[in-house]
Amino acid sequence: MLTPAELVWLIAAVAKGDQAAFERLYAATRAKLFGVVLRILRRQDLAEEVLQEAYVRIWNGAGQFNPGLSSPITWMASIARNRAIDIVRKRSEVSIEEEPSAMEVAADSPDPLARREMTEELKRLLECVGRLEPDRQKLVLLAYYNGWSREQLAAKFEAPVNTVKTWLRRSMMDIRECLGL
Repeated sequence: MLTPAELVWLIAAVAKGDQAAFERLYAATRAKLFGVVLRILRRQDLAEEVLQEAYVRIWNGAGQFNPGLSSPITWMASIARNRAIDIVRKRSEVSIEEEPSAMEVAADSPDPLARREMTEELKRLLECVGRLEPDRQKLVLLAYYNGWSREQLAAKFEAPVNTVKTWLRRSMMDIRECLGL
């Protein structure tokens, strides 16, 4: 994986229409972004389609990327994640509560092989999420890892939507502070 500074440089080059930079950006980030969309969609064919759409959006929106607001991988992952969530919402008439597989939350600790392959950045992020109260951990994971809407979270936690938004905002502020961002 390239450093964040290298990714910023590549995105800036992509914004100028540099196809070689785009190919390099794709090669460096496709596995991570594919993992993001596959986790949400749980179907390889849909994940591949969404990934392609995400990279088209990255190509078209590269000039709008602001490294002062987020890291390059976070920006790209949010594009892919949001598109995957859009697909889930369009495809699903079933309530998230009625879908047993959607109720799965990440295990407390990853399997040994996955743990060995984690980047230091991910380890730091998981450590920071682990410092949150258990309910806030679950809330953050359901929202940002499983793609639950604020309304679904409000129903799950039996709280008003605005309260859920506040909990999420405060939790993310705590995580950012822990990460030193």
